[in-house]
Amino acid sequence: MAGITHTVTNQVPPLVQYDVFGSDRALVEAVERHLTPEAREDGLAELSALGHTCGSAQVQEWGAQANENPPRLRTHDRYGRRIDEVDFHPAWHRLLGKGVSAGLTAAWGLPGGHVRRAAAFLMWTQVEAGNCCPLSMTHAAVPALRTDPELAAEWEPRLTSMVYDRALRPAGQKPGALFGMGMTEKQGGSDVRANTTAARPLAEDGTYALTGHKWFCSAPMSDAFLVLAQAPGGLTCFLVPRVLEDGTRNVFALQRLKDKLGNRSNASAEVEFDGTWARRVGEEGAGVRTIIGMVAATRLDCVLGSAGLMRQAVAQAVHHCAHREAFGGKLLDKPLMRNVLADLALESEAATTLALRLAAAYDDGGEQERALLRIAVPAAKYWVTKRCAPVAVEASECLGGNGYVEESGMPRLVRESPLNSVWEGAGNVQALDVLRALRRDPGTLDAYLREVGQARGADHRLDAAIKDVLTDLADLEGAEGRARRLTERLALVLQGALLVRYAPPEVADAFCAGRLGGDAGAAFGTLPHTLDLASVAERARPEL
Repeated sequence: MAGITHTVTNQVPPLVQYDVFGSDRALVEAVERHLTPEAREDGLAELSALGHTCGSAQVQEWGAQANENPPRLRTHDRYGRRIDEVDFHPAWHRLLGKGVSAGLTAAWGLPGGHVRRAAAFLMWTQVEAGNCCPLSMTHAAVPALRTDPELAAEWEPRLTSMVYDRALRPAGQKPGALFGMGMTEKQGGSDVRANTTAARPLAEDGTYALTGHKWFCSAPMSDAFLVLAQAPGGLTCFLVPRVLEDGTRNVFALQRLKDKLGNRSNASAEVEFDGTWARRVGEEGAGVRTIIGMVAATRLDCVLGSAGLMRQAVAQAVHHCAHREAFGGKLLDKPLMRNVLADLALESEAATTLALRLAAAYDDGGEQERALLRIAVPAAKYWVTKRCAPVAVEASECLGGNGYVEESGMPRLVRESPLNSVWEGAGNVQALDVLRALRRDPGTLDAYLREVGQARGADHRLDAAIKDVLTDLADLEGAEGRARRLTERLALVLQGALLVRYAPPEVADAFCAGRLGGDAGAAFGTLPHTLDLASVAERARPEL
C-alpha cells in the first residue's frame, strides 16, 4: 500500500443528487411562461420529479454505462440463420424505459404537451443523448402518420403509449411501440429525391415490396420505420414494420452499425431491403410532403438536444468554478473567469428560451404560429446546433486538465456536441430552407417580424439589428451565397427579442451587447467588463 504523503484538498464535489429542472432557472421560467394555468401545476410537478431523476446518481450511472458499452450487431444466430438484431447494454433499456414512461413520446394532443415534453427532452439529453434518438423519432412520426387517418388510428396509440416493451414481436401485440426513420442513401445524402430504393405495388391496395438500401437508418431495433422510396408515381413515404402481423420477420438486413464520433450508445445502421413489405403513407409522389412533418419535429428536437448539452456543459463549468480555488479565491469570483462563464451562460439561456418558445408554438397550433415555425425552426436548428460545439469545448476548458479526462464527463459532451448540427439536414440545408420559406410564403416573414416586433423599443441594439435584418431581406435575389449569414442574424435577433421580453435585465443587456451590438470578441469571455456578469454567471449555477 502506498504511503500517505499529503492531504488532498480543493477538490470539487460531483454534480449529482440535484434537481436538473429546478436548478435551471431559464428552463423553469420558460415552462411557467408557456404553460396555461390549468396545465402549470401538474406540469411543474412532473418536471421537478423528472429533474430529480435526471440528477440522481443511479440514472447518471446508467448514462455512463450505456455510453461505455455501445450496441453490438448480430446478423446471424448460432445456426447461421439471419436475425439482424442489435444487442444493447441493460442500462440502455433502463434509460429508454424511463424516457418513455416520462412522456417523451406522448406530447401530441395533451394540454401543453409540447412544452412539457420539450423541457423533459432538454433534461433527458443531459443524462445520455444517445437514447433520445428513438424517443425523438417516435414522437416525430405522429404528424406524418396523421396524413393517413387509418394508419394514425392504428399506430398513434402505440407511439404515444408510456409503456416500453423491448420485445421483437408484432406491434399489435405490444403495449407500446417505437419508430425509426430511413431517408438518406449512399448516392444522395440530404438530396432525398436522388433515392433509388424501388417500391413495387403488391396485390393488396396500399402495400408494396421495397428493394434498395438506406445509408443511415435511425434506431434500427424499433418496431417500425418511415422510409422514402420510388413508387410508380414518384418518391413516396412508406411504413416498414420490423415484424409482420403473422410474427415473421420483415426483410430488414442490417449490414453494419456506424462507428460514430459520439452518440455511442445509440445504434445507427446501414440497411438493405429485398422484397421488404411496406405500407404506403400518403399519396404516391408526395413522399417529401408527407414526411416533412416528421422532419420538422425532429429538427426541433435537435435544437432541444443542443440546448440540453449546452446547459449541462455550462452547469458543470459553473459548478466547478464555484468550488475550485486558485490564486487566492474561488474561480467564479475571478473577473476573467466570470466573463467566460457569463458568456457561456448567455448562449445556454438563449438556446433554452428559443427552443421552449418554438415548442409553445406547436401547442398553440394556430396559423400565425405555424407560419413562425416554418422559418424559426430551420433558423434555430442552424444556429443553436452550431453553437453547441464551441460551448462544450470552452466549458471543458473551465475545468482545466480535469475537463479533458473521461471521468469528468466533459469529453462525452464534446463528442456529442457536433451531432445535432449534422442530423436532420446540415447547416446549408437549414439555411436554404429558410430562404425557401421566405420566398414561397410571405406569411413566414410577417410572423417572424410580428414576433420580434414585440420587443422593439426596449433595447437600441436590438432595434438596430431588426433594421439590419429588414435591409438584408429587401433583396433575396442571389441570396444563396449569403444564406448562412442571413439565417444567423434571424436566429440571433429572435433570441435577443425573446430575452429582452422575458429574461432578467442583466441577461438581456449582456446578450444584446455581445451578440447584437458588436461589443465582444470572437472568443468566449470577451464581453464588456462593465456588464453585470456576476449576476449572469450566478444565475446559471446549479444548486446541490
